[in-house]
Amino acid sequence: MSGQASQIPNLNSLRGQRGGLRGLARRRGPPADPDHVVTQQDSEAKRDAVIQQTDNDASQSRMSAVALNYLDDQFARSFVTQPIPRKYPIINRGTYVRTTGIDRLVDAFLATDLSERKQIVSLGAGSDTRFLRRARPNLVYHELDFASNTATKIAIIQQSSLLKDTITQSLTEPSSLEINAEKTALYSPTLNIHPIDLRELVAPSTLPTLPNLDPKLPTLVLSECCLCYIAPESTAKILSTLQTLLQGPSSIILYEPVRPYDSFGKTMVQNLGSRGIELRTVKKYYSLAAQRLRLKQAGFDAGQGARSIEDIYYGHAEEAWLADLERQRVERLEWLDEIEEWKLLGRHYCITWAWKDSPEQDIFSRAWKDIRGGYTNAEVGDEELLS
Repeated sequence: MSGQASQIPNLNSLRGQRGGLRGLARRRGPPADPDHVVTQQDSEAKRDAVIQQTDNDASQSRMSAVALNYLDDQFARSFVTQPIPRKYPIINRGTYVRTTGIDRLVDAFLATDLSERKQIVSLGAGSDTRFLRRARPNLVYHELDFASNTATKIAIIQQSSLLKDTITQSLTEPSSLEINAEKTALYSPTLNIHPIDLRELVAPSTLPTLPNLDPKLPTLVLSECCLCYIAPESTAKILSTLQTLLQGPSSIILYEPVRPYDSFGKTMVQNLGSRGIELRTVKKYYSLAAQRLRLKQAGFDAGQGARSIEDIYYGHAEEAWLADLERQRVERLEWLDEIEEWKLLGRHYCITWAWKDSPEQDIFSRAWKDIRGGYTNAEVGDEELLS
């Protein structure tokens, strides 16, 4: 692996020297009290601040990919206030594959029983534009995130006629949209933005009220590099709480890092750690097989699938995610001479999906029946690393 590859932390972003904990420290104000004893609460607050900053990385990466025509997203520019960033080609391609792969699963769900009302719950949504790109009257969308992130998003929505008009057009009654006094929450029959620390979901008894959430609707849960920042025992409880809450057919899509035990994976974890980003689940759910099993044990027992970003980009003849012409279009956008590094990076992130249906509705089994995600020979090495 080249020196440059060892400096690539993830598929989301490459931050400059002003990022990381040093940049965060400059924004905190006066010097810390030398007599102050750092508590576990202080450490958690620092970790939370760094995690919240990753949403800025995501919006910049998305805008870079949009500006170069990897993605078509007219809403991305609203969430980037500075000049349009130019990310490395390897990052732009990764952002494209991540978005396209998740969109395929989401769109298959939305297209099944097209006229029926459906629901999506996005964990740690931040500046994500998926609702805006898929807005419709029969889709109820819930975004859960830290209050600081939801406040930023709501402020941007209020300042943008494009965003406001898109949300309003999804409503049969525009007056039904409400924003709370603190401007951290937005509620409507379609889009709902909830200021919630996901750790509040570790037990049904601590579950906050989620206005407009319908537990009986077919529901898809999304987590894009979100649950991986929470301790494994807590993520398991969060999934259990969601299973308790959602009484109808439900499913989940995860985008997370994997394979931390090979040389590239160790470097990836170290680089993120140097920025204060701790991947708290990656060693437990270290492989595609471990991710599938995790979701099966969480109650999504009707079916599970997983593919690495590399698998999704290159695919196989019998399970192509991208048409050959589309892949050729992407490869013409920018010259990428680090093909082996791109493959390595793509091998260390994956999309995992799983579902449970009800006796009355098999919507997810039908939606995803043609999307293969079972065990492949390429996964054999994952277990060998631990043997």
